[in-house]
Amino acid sequence: MFVLGGFLFLILGELNEGLLEWDTPLILQGIIGSAIVTGAELATGMILNVWLGLGVWDYSGMPLNYKGQICLPFSILWIFVSIAAVVLDDWLRYWLFGEERPHYTLFRRGKSR
Repeated sequence: MFVLGGFLFLILGELNEGLLEWDTPLILQGIIGSAIVTGAELATGMILNVWLGLGVWDYSGMPLNYKGQICLPFSILWIFVSIAAVVLDDWLRYWLFGEERPHYTLFRRGKSR
């Protein structure tokens, strides 16, 4: 799971590095990130938990779950985790590699710099 988490962090960090523009609202980046994480969680859960029977996690007791592998409450949580990952990645790129200083809008497109 740590490998998947690291891989997803890299993917989420790329959201406004070319896949989306800097002026894409953070909330939209979070929603897209949540969809990516939820999709990866479903695929990984189906392989590890359902097919291989490893039982790494089970959301069966959570509301609005699908086969115990994904659920709405965690998909909503992934929005906020994705926003944190995008912001952390941007600041790390700024501090470590001298890339453009991060700037964001929360709900609507900002002016391009």
